[in-house]
Amino acid sequence: MTSTRRLALALAALTFSSTVLAQAWPAKPIRIVVPFPPGGGTDIIARETSQRVAAATGWTFVIDNKPGAGGNLGVDAAAKSTADGYTIVIGQTSNLAVNPTLYARMPYDSQKDLAPIVLLANAPLVMVTGVGTPYKTLADAVHAAKAKPGALNFASPGNGTVAHLTSEMFQRAASFKTQHVPYKGAAQALTDVISGTVELYMSSVPTLIGQIRNGKLRPLAVSSARRVDDLPNVPTINESGYQGFDAVTWFGLLAPAGTPKEAITRLNAEFNKALQNPELRKKLGDEGADAAGGTPEQFAALIRDEIPRWGKVVRESGARID
Repeated sequence: MTSTRRLALALAALTFSSTVLAQAWPAKPIRIVVPFPPGGGTDIIARETSQRVAAATGWTFVIDNKPGAGGNLGVDAAAKSTADGYTIVIGQTSNLAVNPTLYARMPYDSQKDLAPIVLLANAPLVMVTGVGTPYKTLADAVHAAKAKPGALNFASPGNGTVAHLTSEMFQRAASFKTQHVPYKGAAQALTDVISGTVELYMSSVPTLIGQIRNGKLRPLAVSSARRVDDLPNVPTINESGYQGFDAVTWFGLLAPAGTPKEAITRLNAEFNKALQNPELRKKLGDEGADAAGGTPEQFAALIRDEIPRWGKVVRESGARID
């Protein structure tokens, strides 16, 4: 058999297999690995969006929560899964853009081992203080911090989290310094900021909005470029005098590298359709997130740009996990 003949047969086989995949896929449930526990923001976004796609297409999605190591455990498990279109993962800012610099050793490469599918949502953070503090505005807090450098405590849900790094980014933009108080999650941090044990705290809008609404926390500013619909009277850091400030946690779907393009294209199309649904957009909004969307290439570009951006903040903060 000539080399030309072999090439022709190989191309024919490839075309045939692509056609079969396009017609038959998915022939079984699609597993979505969520690298965090059930009930958190990442889990909620994965469930809400996949349920909308399932209702529209008849596809079946199975949520597989694999928490651990700041999200690295679940993302790594997905990256090493068979690249057949039946395993995808919801990644976000921390495990795709922050952790490559924060962790001394990473089990996967965010750009080489994963194929982006679609950006699902963006979620801003909000800076708060207890209602018993004298800080009524962001300017009040900044003035107090500058008057006594290092005297104010600034809590975060953990060392190297997006909330911690966003607060560090803001302190550099505003030229002041506080004492960072990292907690292991939000629960104890909330208790301490409400009681006044710590003066300032930054975390995601979904985590804090309940305590803001019941009057136990006073919001000072949100980290996104525009105001949050659920907190319309809370200014952004950007409009509070720090032009260009914009930091959010973003969430998106990825597949193992090498997943057939046809599967990625169909997933992208169906999730983009779902993200235009008014009910889904409202549900995500109620969780403090903005529906996103776009092409795989746009999501890949976001990851590429965010790794050096957050890497710089990690290095400047001195955060490190060995």
